[in-house]
Amino acid sequence: MRSIPPLLALAGLIGVAALVAASRSFAAPQGSDVPPWLSAHVGMGDGQIAPVVLQRARALYQRKSNEGAVKNPCYFAMDATRPAGSGKRFYVICEAGQTFRALPSGHGTGRKLPGLPDFSNTPRCAKNFSNAMDSKLSTGGAYVTAEIRTSFKGYYRDAAGKFAPLNRAFILFDGEADTANARKRDIGGHPGVIVSPICRMKAPSSPYADRDGYVPYGKLIDYGADRSNGCTSWLPVDFDWILKSVENNPTTLYIYPESNDIVAVGRAVKSGQSPARAGLYWNADCLKEIGYPNFWPRQTLEPILAKYKRDHPPPTPQPLPICKMQ
Repeated sequence: MRSIPPLLALAGLIGVAALVAASRSFAAPQGSDVPPWLSAHVGMGDGQIAPVVLQRARALYQRKSNEGAVKNPCYFAMDATRPAGSGKRFYVICEAGQTFRALPSGHGTGRKLPGLPDFSNTPRCAKNFSNAMDSKLSTGGAYVTAEIRTSFKGYYRDAAGKFAPLNRAFILFDGEADTANARKRDIGGHPGVIVSPICRMKAPSSPYADRDGYVPYGKLIDYGADRSNGCTSWLPVDFDWILKSVENNPTTLYIYPESNDIVAVGRAVKSGQSPARAGLYWNADCLKEIGYPNFWPRQTLEPILAKYKRDHPPPTPQPLPICKMQ
């Protein structure tokens, strides 16, 4: 089977993305109904929320509230155009209680595969976005938090030197439009912590032991609000109270930018225009760093990734070695 030349694949991706409409105003005003206490948090500084992000997050929350889909007094928003890491770009807004909280959050790492266009992201700024399966990229748009799933990740030694299991909770997201396949992609939110397996530890009394009485043991890695496989990740200390706020009480999450934002900003930059002067929004620091953003539509990227997977089957998984514990 003939492989798809990288430049041809890239041209196809850009061509499809260029067809996405960008008709609405991206730098829309806050709106006269934004209360003064909330307006004080609107701006471009760290920990502030950009006007267009707030406007769309409020509109989504109000729509879902009117539909009866959410009753939570708070709603979420995220600005994925801002720097990650220590930058505060995830927002928890509770208008009834007049509280606003900004937190760090991670974005999708993307992938860099031989023979394909590079659609990976650096830890600090996201350049690439997609709703394609296996892309490991984030998708902007409308979400509603759904059920909580908890999975065992392995054992590690805690601060006291004792063996402890990591059971990581995961808040699943449901989406619509570009984000409609969020559940299929297992997109959601989780704490940035994982166990990197090293060996199999004998623990027959553990509820997580396999039929031979072994459990995975490894090193606990706390990557905080660093990159993920397309999900939203938070610092573990922030995740604990986020989880409590949405458990059995779903709310909305709006993530900026959407596909039409990405296409419009990319087109403006490539034509030599200033996105801000064109009425478009992107964080200036990250835009300077990435040059221009890309949206990779799933209709084009998924077949390419599926072919790559068929042509490059993963090696047969090998069991971990038996631990030699001291």
